[in-house]
Amino acid sequence: QVQLVESGGGLVQPGGSLRLSCVASGSIFRVNVMAWYRQAPGKQRELVATMSDAVSTNYADSVKGRFTISRDNVKNMVYLQMNSLKPEDTAVYYCNAVVFTRSLETVDAWGQGTLVTVSS
Repeated sequence: QVQLVESGGGLVQPGGSLRLSCVASGSIFRVNVMAWYRQAPGKQRELVATMSDAVSTNYADSVKGRFTISRDNVKNMVYLQMNSLKPEDTAVYYCNAVVFTRSLETVDAWGQGTLVTVSS
């Protein structure tokens, strides 16, 4: 019904940058909130950043000033620009979206995750 696909993960040195992308596809009428979560080994999944369709943003304290979420509502895409990366940012990053479908359902969709490893 609704699919999310992330890309852009990889290995980066501390202090480096990465840009994650996520595209939503399927039976979409409108995408409401889009967000990024992450899950480090042995830890619970945590919210990284959210962005409403009205461009209101929210960030976890641990990434404020370093990460920037943005979206392209025409392409149903969300991005996460990650700068000044630290080893503790190492995690699987998941894209999440609340989608209003053409059949008038509300779907809470998740991507499969993309691994970000920050290491020298």
